[in-house]
Amino acid sequence: MTRAQLTDAEWVLIEPYLPIGEYGPYPERLRQQFEGVIWRFRTGGQWREVPKEFGAWSTVSNRFRQWRDAGVFEALMEGLIAEAAKRGEVDLSLVSVDSTTVRAHHDAAGMHLGPDALAALEKAAGEAEKARQKGEARRNKTGGTPQVTRNGQNGDASGGGASSG
Repeated sequence: MTRAQLTDAEWVLIEPYLPIGEYGPYPERLRQQFEGVIWRFRTGGQWREVPKEFGAWSTVSNRFRQWRDAGVFEALMEGLIAEAAKRGEVDLSLVSVDSTTVRAHHDAAGMHLGPDALAALEKAAGEAEKARQKGEARRNKTGGTPQVTRNGQNGDASGGGASSG
């Protein structure tokens, strides 16, 4: 059977976090659609592969997006953590962050620049900007960058670079 099948105890914890009314008039189908979302992420399948027993795949997909945008999953996670904390079942040693997807600013890593290093970086950035502006001015004077043809001669139309005769 393909159903994710939440137990009644699990559903009792989850149901209060799912918005009823605002995102659909059929609360009896919320469990079916929520299990469809679970099935999709548990199997790694495509939305179009969601079994019909969870409802139309497009409905399940739309419901997931609505819940995501409304912050339902964040609220659900916080609520479940709070419930587990009440029961004394929270083990924060199991919490991890995948560093391949989380990029921290260099300040977060403890990098501190002294005034000399900061001044040198600002000076280098200023020089780079001047060089960039100088290059733009040179291109604007000539009407573009000079182009060299295959025979190594200048490709302008004046004929000054071409040999005559």
